[in-house]
Amino acid sequence: MTELIAIFAAAAVGGVLASVLSQPIILGYLVAGLIVGPFGLGFIHHYEEVETVAELGVTFLLFTIGVEFSFTELQKVKNISLGGGGLQITLTIGLTILVSVSLGWVDSIPQGLFLGELLSLSSTAVVLKALMEQNETNTLHGQVMLGILIVQDLALGLMLAVLPALNQPLDQIGIAVGIALVKLVLFALGAFVLWKWVIPPYLGLLARTESRELFLLGVVALCLGIALITGKIGLSTEMGAFVAGLIISEVDYVDQTLDYVEPIRDVCAAAFFVSIGVLINPVFLWENLPVILGLVALVVVAKFLIITPIVLLFRYPLKTALIAGLGLAQIGEFSFVLAGEGRKFGLLSPDVYLMVLGTTAVTLVITPFILRAVPKLFEWAESTAGLKELLEKADVPLEVSEELPFQDHTIVCGYGRVGSNIVRLLREQGYPVVVLEQSEQQVEKLRDQGIPYLFGNAASLQLLEKAGIAGAKGIAVALPDPVSTRLCVKRALSLSPDIDLVTRANAEEDIETLYQLGAQVVVQPEFEASLELSALLFNGLGLPPLDIDGIRSSHYLNLRPDRTPEQIEKEVRSVTRTMNSKRYALPPDSTLIGTTIEKAHIRTLTGVTVIEIGRADGERIEYPDPRTTIQKGDNLLLVGGGDDLKAFDDLATGKIPLPAKDASTVWLKVPKNSALVGESVEESSLEVPVQAIRRGGKYIRFPDAKDKIEKGDRLLLFGNVETLARTALSISANCKV
Repeated sequence: MTELIAIFAAAAVGGVLASVLSQPIILGYLVAGLIVGPFGLGFIHHYEEVETVAELGVTFLLFTIGVEFSFTELQKVKNISLGGGGLQITLTIGLTILVSVSLGWVDSIPQGLFLGELLSLSSTAVVLKALMEQNETNTLHGQVMLGILIVQDLALGLMLAVLPALNQPLDQIGIAVGIALVKLVLFALGAFVLWKWVIPPYLGLLARTESRELFLLGVVALCLGIALITGKIGLSTEMGAFVAGLIISEVDYVDQTLDYVEPIRDVCAAAFFVSIGVLINPVFLWENLPVILGLVALVVVAKFLIITPIVLLFRYPLKTALIAGLGLAQIGEFSFVLAGEGRKFGLLSPDVYLMVLGTTAVTLVITPFILRAVPKLFEWAESTAGLKELLEKADVPLEVSEELPFQDHTIVCGYGRVGSNIVRLLREQGYPVVVLEQSEQQVEKLRDQGIPYLFGNAASLQLLEKAGIAGAKGIAVALPDPVSTRLCVKRALSLSPDIDLVTRANAEEDIETLYQLGAQVVVQPEFEASLELSALLFNGLGLPPLDIDGIRSSHYLNLRPDRTPEQIEKEVRSVTRTMNSKRYALPPDSTLIGTTIEKAHIRTLTGVTVIEIGRADGERIEYPDPRTTIQKGDNLLLVGGGDDLKAFDDLATGKIPLPAKDASTVWLKVPKNSALVGESVEESSLEVPVQAIRRGGKYIRFPDAKDKIEKGDRLLLFGNVETLARTALSISANCKV
């Protein structure tokens, strides 16, 4: 009993400390187990009781994964999940057999195969938690990783089923594997019978009792009962628990089951990770630290080099492939389960078992740190000349449909539920559209329906340019994740600053950021539903009409709860973590002092967005209003690319003159037969200076006087309204016949 108390107390303390220190909770569990274990304070001497709780934790973990398993989610990335996931497991096992047998790490091919199985699995629990914390489960790389992880979880059942056959003599392994597969098929048939005729009425009976206690006991008994049966027929209890979850996932009461079982799962899973910490021998780790660190590096690099090309092979963008390769470059928690079972069958020696244990624990701990560092790695890469060019060249359309419209059309980024409805409504009005989509399943629908599309990353500068954004009338951004949405908005406006851009905010926290980045209208689905329902209710009750437009223009402030400074600061950190950002201390003699953000035309001139202002007196202004005046001693948090930040520094230090206080701004397109074509900026007949030239995908900021004007150029001009109007008329009228 003392051991169990120590396990749960250690889990609570370790988890809380890790959370307070902003570290991965799993790290707290592992360290807590190491401290209370026989190699630490020695609170735990009899591992049998701890092992029982740990096995329960694994059982319920696999059961809830089975319940949460969604064939719909798998369908979204079915090719990379089934094909890529299967290929990744096969390649990992094959390479492990080759290396381990050649180097003498194992004594036989079956042992090498088993070691390959251990290394092929990644961590569903750690990766999923890291994606949820960073709000990236709906990103393309998040979907790819989860798809591969689901296939790995499914493969675990087969690995556990054939495990007993691997300790047979080499000439009998085929027979043993065949027997194991027969058992697996018979068990699958039994599971089908349960799913079809037994489980639905059983859960219905439990639900009709209207007793939470009885429903919970009934579900637990079902999970453990099926697990017990699989254990008795020579398969594994863990596989039985997973199949039990799969059965329930396809019937009613799935949400109720998850609601009841998840607390037990979380408690037992915490005990499982603590029990792993108990097994870790710090003396052994220290004595073999160079070897273990070498194995960790080998595992991370090898899995990255296996997974990244596979994702590229299935026609995903380079950035998605790199993130997926880094995110899955660890050994999963279920490898502990496999390793424990393999040890029983003599497939791992004690020393190799301890090596696997230590290596797995370290890879699990470093994974959240790797995923957190990914945005910074890409920020660094995009600010490095050679790497930036490589990333931009790699981010090309994977496929382009025929007959794309290039003038007076609308670009729709994302063809999910929202994007597809926008496209349908526009096409019903006979309006030309181009869709940017990176899901192969959605591209198939676009292909079948004859809708013009580009297959690739909608936030890519190359895709936006190829979609004809320079000639488009509007763009609707309906991407499923906030990171891609922010990047798409910023890049679209950098290519076409005056385009009518409407975007969806995936969460309330994204609203102000998207407005700061330049979106004309930001729509938040939950608030919009509230407005429409309220408008109908007001009408039915005879109340004055609801000012929906006024609420929208106020950024839904009437509907949003007051946020604490800490919550706002968290939002700002989230934005700056996923986009290029820099703290900029304003020079004491800056020409920006005394001007407003709007009057200085900061975003138009430099491409930079001011996300936060820190005043000299300690005041912090998050998401400053365009009318905010810049003061001496300000410290600005800027979002923008390397060139944007350099241009801002030139503006702030006076190397670039500020526009006149009453100046307006306009982008004018040079017709192909304009008399300006071929003239230099200095020789042109324009009444106002050219501040920038947008030429295809290039942005020439503050062009040299000798730069030639070309047909199709978009010129950024500043001046008073009358002068700009005369200039626009002059450009239109002064064309060669």
